[in-house]
Amino acid sequence: MNSCLLCETPIASNPSWKALIGLDKQTNICQDCSKKFQHADIKNEEPFLDQVTSLYKYNEAMREYLHQFKFLQDVALASVFANELRTYLTGNATIVPIPMHPEKRIARTFAHVDELLKSARVPFTHLLEKTGTEAMGEKTKEQRLAMEPLFNLKPKTIIQLGTYILVDDIYTTGTTLRHAATVLKEAGATRVEAVTLIRAER
Repeated sequence: MNSCLLCETPIASNPSWKALIGLDKQTNICQDCSKKFQHADIKNEEPFLDQVTSLYKYNEAMREYLHQFKFLQDVALASVFANELRTYLTGNATIVPIPMHPEKRIARTFAHVDELLKSARVPFTHLLEKTGTEAMGEKTKEQRLAMEPLFNLKPKTIIQLGTYILVDDIYTTGTTLRHAATVLKEAGATRVEAVTLIRAER
């Protein structure tokens, strides 16, 4: 019997034939914890972004989840939303995780967006590299507009025609995603979308 990754309550499992052959994942959080997360399913367009989709709203349960996952470095929690992420990241698009700055990557010991995608069994490609470490939520709109680009293409990267989906954990102001999308569009991407686990209300 498995236990909930968030509260450690035992979870009764009734494995399906898909789970037995590895095509489906059994739930890894209990129903009580699951009910605390608020679905968002928000879709909108942004400059340079043809579509932005966010799966959940930022609430107290999500705040605690992010703290335990990212800052307490509980990498096992990457699997909590694997099924939902996989549903939104099917098709022929190239999946591009928003990269961490190397300094933050060392401090946190793992790349959290990469781990979300690995847990969801979604193939991805690193096309971008981070050039700055600024926290977007702490800047005014005018400061964000005046910033230097946050990303560059990785050396020797060639962008082919086609659809690219940026993936990040949380959408706050949209600045990070717009900067990344701008780089891809200017390099030749036909369409750039984004999927985030969380949408924070501003």
